[in-house]
Amino acid sequence: MASGMFLIQNDGSLIEMEERAYTSEDHLQELLATYPNLLAGNQIDEANPRRWLLISREVGLPAEENSFDRWSVDHLFLDQDAIPTLVEVKRSSDTRIRREVLGQMLDYAANAVVYWPVEAIQAKFEATCAAQNIVPEEKLEKFLYASGSPDDFWQKVQTNLHDGRIRMLFVADEIPAELRRIVEFLNTQMDPAEVLAIEIKQYVGTNVKTLVPRVFGQIATPPPPRPRKMWDKPSFLISLTENIGPKGAEVANQILNWAETKMLKIDWGKGSTKGMFQPLVEYEGHIHHTISIWTYGKIQIEFVYMEPPFDTEDKRHELIDHLNKIQGVSIPLNKTTGEPSIPIELFYDENKLKQFIATLDWVVEEIKSTREIDTIYPKGST
Repeated sequence: MASGMFLIQNDGSLIEMEERAYTSEDHLQELLATYPNLLAGNQIDEANPRRWLLISREVGLPAEENSFDRWSVDHLFLDQDAIPTLVEVKRSSDTRIRREVLGQMLDYAANAVVYWPVEAIQAKFEATCAAQNIVPEEKLEKFLYASGSPDDFWQKVQTNLHDGRIRMLFVADEIPAELRRIVEFLNTQMDPAEVLAIEIKQYVGTNVKTLVPRVFGQIATPPPPRPRKMWDKPSFLISLTENIGPKGAEVANQILNWAETKMLKIDWGKGSTKGMFQPLVEYEGHIHHTISIWTYGKIQIEFVYMEPPFDTEDKRHELIDHLNKIQGVSIPLNKTTGEPSIPIELFYDENKLKQFIATLDWVVEEIKSTREIDTIYPKGST
């Protein structure tokens, strides 16, 4: 190969270094896992260079709720803003790097934002630390530089996934011009997601090896931020109809009608592309979260935000038992700290929808009865 780099040593001698291909794709993957700074965080964001926390190599991704993994992304990192960063590695000699890898990565991203619970990501991180004999809490605290608590960090991961704020990185020893053009185009279209390609060339000389990363796909002039949208009933139902069809909109409409009869407050989301609403129970001066329904066709059980009486494992297990009595619902009992979801299509069946609304009735009554007891017998009184 032609010479590509020269290294002057302290004694004044010159080492001529040649560009050399990696021995295998796995070799490049291992280098990234060992030296995350090769992802060139300073090139991705000069003003606030990205730092990387390795969650795991070979992270599985399902294609539907509670199913087996269908794909495996080469690496999952989080940056200091808790943005999930998916990394797919290919050598330039692999012809799939030109087109096939794009569809592969988009599959990963589309399913990650819907089917990756933050608890699973945290468990992967802990497993990676255990394999390295590292205490995960200490590693995370060191990574955060006292800029926030671990709990807040994991909550941000969940929020970023819900908002579609993820980063996709294609890494190779050489980025083909075809892939570069497509990445540049996608990166102008996919706000808030980010798509980049990183070329990491390897140069080898006598007893010396140098790795040189270069980032492609960044937008020279950032577009103005997309305005946040205030959703309402008509816009929500229209978007849901476009995404999953009129039956889904009818289910959401019936749940909205139920919430109105119960005098619940409807909290509409403000996402620029994804809409949601939450029926909130306002009672005795408190606001209680129940569920959220999204324009991409998911109903989430908002355990992460629930207050008494649904702040205990026993009460959350009781709610899960109620839901799992509906044929087709199967929420694991260990999903009591996140936001497990149910596809809205399940409730196209009128009887199942009635069971679900009956469960919501029970939730509302449990909240009200608990608040009434606390009012008559405040906690701590005898």
